[in-house]
Amino acid sequence: MKATVVGLVTPHVLQVVDLARQAEAGRNVDWHLRDAVTATLEALAQQYNARELLAAYVHGLQAAVRETGPRQAAQAQLLETAAAMASRELQKLA
Repeated sequence: MKATVVGLVTPHVLQVVDLARQAEAGRNVDWHLRDAVTATLEALAQQYNARELLAAYVHGLQAAVRETGPRQAAQAQLLETAAAMASRELQKLA
């Protein structure tokens, strides 16, 4: 089986989206978010195409922010935080 960018990144994005939905329901997921993003960054950094994977991860999180509705402010905020964390890591690789 050949690993693809989508196949490697999508589960990580969906994990953050799930945490964002939990935050929208009123749960405190800040530590879980930081842990999930940090673990993702470490896992993707081990790949030979880490820069492309991190760029796809940031893009996926930003797309998820755009898809949130106006009544999902907490969800959008959490997704933006995750995207900012990943974006800072991506800039370090540049």
